[in-house]
Amino acid sequence: MTAATLPSTGAVTGLKETLDFFNDPAFAQRRFDTHGDVFETKLLAQRIVFIRGERAITDLLKQSEALEGWWPESVRQLLGSRSLANRSGEGHKARRRVVGQLFSSAALSRYTPSIQTLVEQLGDDLCAAKAAVPLAVRMRRFAFAVIATTVLGLEADRRDALFTDFEIWTRALFSIPMAIPGTPFAKAMAARQRLLEQLTAVLQSNQSRGGGLDLLSGGLDEAGIPLDDDDLAEQLLLLLFAGYETTASSLSCLFRALLLNPTVETWLLEELRTSPWPFEASQRSPRLDATVLEVMRQTPPVGGFFRRNRQAVQLGEVEVPEDRVIQVVLSSSTHADADDLEQFRPQRHLDGSFKQTLLPFGGGERVCLGKALAELEIRLMAVGLLRTLKLELEPNQDFSLQLIPSPTPRDGLLVTATRR
Repeated sequence: MTAATLPSTGAVTGLKETLDFFNDPAFAQRRFDTHGDVFETKLLAQRIVFIRGERAITDLLKQSEALEGWWPESVRQLLGSRSLANRSGEGHKARRRVVGQLFSSAALSRYTPSIQTLVEQLGDDLCAAKAAVPLAVRMRRFAFAVIATTVLGLEADRRDALFTDFEIWTRALFSIPMAIPGTPFAKAMAARQRLLEQLTAVLQSNQSRGGGLDLLSGGLDEAGIPLDDDDLAEQLLLLLFAGYETTASSLSCLFRALLLNPTVETWLLEELRTSPWPFEASQRSPRLDATVLEVMRQTPPVGGFFRRNRQAVQLGEVEVPEDRVIQVVLSSSTHADADDLEQFRPQRHLDGSFKQTLLPFGGGERVCLGKALAELEIRLMAVGLLRTLKLELEPNQDFSLQLIPSPTPRDGLLVTATRR
């Protein structure tokens, strides 16, 4: 069978249009509606193939030997040349094996008591607040505190200093990579240098084996040579992002969905009230699992991921020529035969009516490193907070989502909290 011609939408040359393409789902949706689940465009002179849908994504991931990782220039520079995100082949695999030890089952068991303590502290802080609190902002601080405390072993004062620079660095990840003084990218590059200096100091200090850092001992690169501190510091910078951004987004979107759908919250609470605290990893929580899946379906923390194909790949009936950047779009889409997909209905994951495969943290050999930690934090936060606190939304706020770098409510999800 002859492969179909790769549909093309022409060039997107303006900066505003390019940013709209990534920030406004409707902007890209119009092109999918016209050209199907695979189409090519040009963004600021870069040829990019956009794909979505289970068949196209499955076909792509089956051809992993033809693919390599790819990031926009701003991300590449801010992560650094040593980062496993910017490596391919054995260099990527070696560093992923090293950093992956921080997210093993044994490591997660070690982190759980500290995470539960942080959940309890957040609950106390929310109840003590004298005015409405931006819950999304608190979730960001919580997610960072988890990775900085449980993995890096940092005390609160050192953690807060790191967080300030980290937020500056994060905000410019997807930006125009022009280091002109005063621009977000220039500020982010300066923050990156300070972050690396702090992370190197953590590795070199006598207390550097606190948290989970002892698990990195003996890490080897692709040539079998121990990783030096500069290399490890860049891996830890990626680790902070992988274990923080996706978690903060997922937590904010979970509570946003529940507070906007009180009947679902009531349904979920029936199960959570029977959950023990401290939470036991073996506890079955089908309603909680279904609720988290539904949040991931509607607002995946990773809206998409990039690959570059070193050789031609076949996606359904469409052949994508070699040397294309492929943007996999994970955000949900509505089809004519599934009118209720716009509704927040976790029960679809329990009644067998939802058949699609979800990849909320990306897929393939480059799936988000922080996936397991994020899932643990989400479960602990849901059980620890929802069963003890009654959260109320402040009126007259914007519940729409800012999508870059990960979905988060624009007005911060303002809430007041009281004990149940």
